Amino acid sequence: MQSALSSIYIPTGDVRSFGPVGPAYEVGKLLRELENGDWMVEITLVETGEKAEYRLSDLLDDPEAK
Repeated sequence: MQSALSSIYIPTGDVRSFGPVGPAYEVGKLLRELENGDWMVEITLVETGEKAEYRLSDLLDDPEAK
């Protein structure tokens, strides 16, 4: 039986930006599932190296950084 976790696409290692002109961040590991079925993902801000948590649903809407 395949778990729901194995069917989730996480673009680990991708560098994306918050919207078309926001700062760049690198996508890290999956952290935890939220009550609404979304997931929290660890991200690292490219400019500062700061780690943060970001919703997977929002992350997938962000463009690749230029």
